[in-house]
Amino acid sequence: DLYMGTSVATGALKTINTNVVGSGLKLKSAIDNETIGISDEEAEAIESLIEKEFELWSKDKIDNLGTMNFYQLQELVFLTVLMNGECFIKLNYFETPENPYSLKLSIIEPDRVNTPSNKMSNTSIVQGVQFDKNGRIDGYYIQEHNPNDEIMGMNQHKYVKMYGSESQLNIIHLTTSERPGQVRGVPILAPVMESLKQLDRYTNAELTSAIISSMFTIFIESTDIPQTNPGDLSNVGQKDAIANEESGTLELSSGAIVSLNKGEKATSVNPARPNAQFDPFMTAIIRQIGSSLGIPYELMIMHFTSSYSASRAALLEAWKTFRKKREWFAKNFCQLVYEEWLREAVLLGRVEINDFENDILIRKAYSNAIWSGTSQGQLDPMKEVNAAILRINAGLSTRSRETIELNGGDFEQNIKILAKEQKIANEKGVILDGTIYTEPPNDEPEE
Repeated sequence: DLYMGTSVATGALKTINTNVVGSGLKLKSAIDNETIGISDEEAEAIESLIEKEFELWSKDKIDNLGTMNFYQLQELVFLTVLMNGECFIKLNYFETPENPYSLKLSIIEPDRVNTPSNKMSNTSIVQGVQFDKNGRIDGYYIQEHNPNDEIMGMNQHKYVKMYGSESQLNIIHLTTSERPGQVRGVPILAPVMESLKQLDRYTNAELTSAIISSMFTIFIESTDIPQTNPGDLSNVGQKDAIANEESGTLELSSGAIVSLNKGEKATSVNPARPNAQFDPFMTAIIRQIGSSLGIPYELMIMHFTSSYSASRAALLEAWKTFRKKREWFAKNFCQLVYEEWLREAVLLGRVEINDFENDILIRKAYSNAIWSGTSQGQLDPMKEVNAAILRINAGLSTRSRETIELNGGDFEQNIKILAKEQKIANEKGVILDGTIYTEPPNDEPEE
């Protein structure tokens, strides 16, 4: 309800989703060749093949409905986690045209996971989550339809085990725990739900008051013209005022002129709208909400009015939260899906890896990957780039990392493209300007 009808809540969730996931986290294979015992050249060749094959699968419509690719699916999954505190992803396998891979992902509404009525007395089941004898999660009870849907017949439950008979992953439960033993998620807006709802009501009340105050109406008291109903303007030629003859009530409208009966007197009321204290009060409440969500006030309302240092400090604080959530999402969703996809790729023979199924250490070494997404952007690009160069020269960072941080690009891919561009320029006899400006160039002609 808050996401669909409250602007501040909608903005907060979309801001987090855009900065954490953005257009989707991209795969960068990072094989641990030392553990495997292969050369850097061999590892690079396998990494290139894996990335091409994964791109083939991920850009296809890989959800159960056939409407979203892997990167679009990430946005839906993470938004579901923000709104519901959790998301369930069922891994299915069936063939589709123009895709050699069978792996498909089905997003399950968290409301569908609950305890069947005939198992309420079973203490090993908590809110649809089944535990084994060791106290670990064994599987989930999922209803065929959302319990709030109007359906004919019984809404049956289906039990889905966490792992299949061949140790393949069947279902992913994305959630974070805030207390020991917690198995179901809590929406991110839960701590600020009351504040957001009251803020929305206050905003609507102020908006209504401002609209009413804008309906300035003139009342005329007459002693010469006989009146029967208040608001009857037939004798004064005004047709814009609205009157209810049955109830004798008046309805205000913009610029209306209403005639009153003899003895009636109109008293003007000053509603003092718009309220001068509305903006400071809203600002104070939104700051409290932002501190709870880990989002600075400036980012909550998308309005930067402070100095460069203050705005940059706000962005850096926000990106601590975004990076933490991105790393969690990459490890608990993207990486798990990638490992199951790589298993299928090896079984199909599209990626040849020896001992992949027999040795867990070999499998993990080949499955190692880096997931990169949208960069945080720069308030002053020149300062940001110069700082990146200093970190690289001092050995505090790498070109690959700084490329990802600055614009979400790929350093190796950039080098390949630059070499190609340089080759074309040389063939055409064009000299590319490699001047490095420490200050913005002055394009004004000299006097």
